[in-house]
Amino acid sequence: MFWLILGLLVFLGVHSVHLLAPHWRQARIAAWGMGPWKGLYSVVAIAGFVLLAWGYGQARVDSPVLLWMPPPGLRHAAALLTLLAFILLAAAYVPRNRIKAWLGHPMLLAVKLWAAAHLLVNGWLHGVLLFGSFLVWAILSFRMARRREPAPRSGGTWAGTAATLAVGIAAWYGFAFYLHARWIGVAPFG
Repeated sequence: MFWLILGLLVFLGVHSVHLLAPHWRQARIAAWGMGPWKGLYSVVAIAGFVLLAWGYGQARVDSPVLLWMPPPGLRHAAALLTLLAFILLAAAYVPRNRIKAWLGHPMLLAVKLWAAAHLLVNGWLHGVLLFGSFLVWAILSFRMARRREPAPRSGGTWAGTAATLAVGIAAWYGFAFYLHARWIGVAPFG
């Protein structure tokens, strides 16, 4: 469990610098330049991700502690929430879509839905730690981001929105029905 916790601290910590220490971040960028800052940021984020992924895998094998047994029916709710999360994730990257214009920070909302969906169907301590940490981080980050820059509530095109929906649904389908079992070892639908 140690490596999972360390990975979470590193990964979520580096992703919180711009929110918790914006002046320190700007000073580092001014001193080092944007390229070296992004390079260091990327290396630390990847290291944190590797640690949390490895730590999660180790915790699944070495010390599984069941906190509760989720009802099987919650799998349908989790599937719906992750579908919405994939659409919001697509909205963060597909240009000129109304979803991003209306919500302002769809990536953080996607993380919230993804984490909440996984908490519904995962009663293991290591899962609650992983997904609960991401949920708390996304809630706090969203609140801070909305204070800094509220959503514009207008803009985007219907074509951009349709592309966002298509990309999000296709990515969810591919991940839910094929990649999740291969990469994570859990088949969401069977």
